[in-house]
Amino acid sequence: MATTRQLKVGRQLQKDIGEIIQRQGMAMYGGALLTVMGVEVSPDLSFAKVVISIFPSEKTAEAKAALNERRIRMELAKRVKNQLRVVPELAFTIDASLDYVENIERLLKDSKAQ
Repeated sequence: MATTRQLKVGRQLQKDIGEIIQRQGMAMYGGALLTVMGVEVSPDLSFAKVVISIFPSEKTAEAKAALNERRIRMELAKRVKNQLRVVPELAFTIDASLDYVENIERLLKDSKAQ
């Protein structure tokens, strides 16, 4: 169960990381559109799991490689230096819900065709 502080910090990190990614532009991520779906913060606020949705899904590997660079954490440190004592370590995970929806739609389309 996340505390109120964890939820507030998570929402703020989600907003800040989204703005950082938006400012860097699609070219940095191989032409993929990235969306920050959520951020889960550890109880001591030293670790944050960032859930990212990538469209189109074919560019996932290229975008994930660009995400794992240190630029986002450095930019985040500039933004939250007055609010947080320690900038959380970021771990990016990919949200596969778009792939799941596409698969369901394809299966439904195939079943109607038969």
